[in-house]
Amino acid sequence: MSDPQVPLPDLNATDPGAMGDVGYADEEQVTRIAADLEAVFDVPVQVSAVLGRSKMGVGELLKLGPGTVLELDRRVGEAIDIYVNNRLVARGEVVLVEEKLGVTMTEIIKAERG
Repeated sequence: MSDPQVPLPDLNATDPGAMGDVGYADEEQVTRIAADLEAVFDVPVQVSAVLGRSKMGVGELLKLGPGTVLELDRRVGEAIDIYVNNRLVARGEVVLVEEKLGVTMTEIIKAERG
């Protein structure tokens, strides 16, 4: 049994009626496409927002304690990397949402298939 290739709409299209190669134009069919994707809505994924990186030896790591300032390889205001299942998918900015830290995506990274 082979897996059928399901064409997906072009979600980046600037024209709301333009759905790429799929040929769907009316809202009812677009809703049906979203319903078809519902099966993957509960698939767990790991999302990581990387503020920066630092390299150190184990000895230095063991000396870290509360209040220690750790220098990262990025500057304040520089975009952070957003990974889904260890794959870089976007870059973004840290934001404050109701006294909690959040991330807003500013750039989507298109993966090269091959």
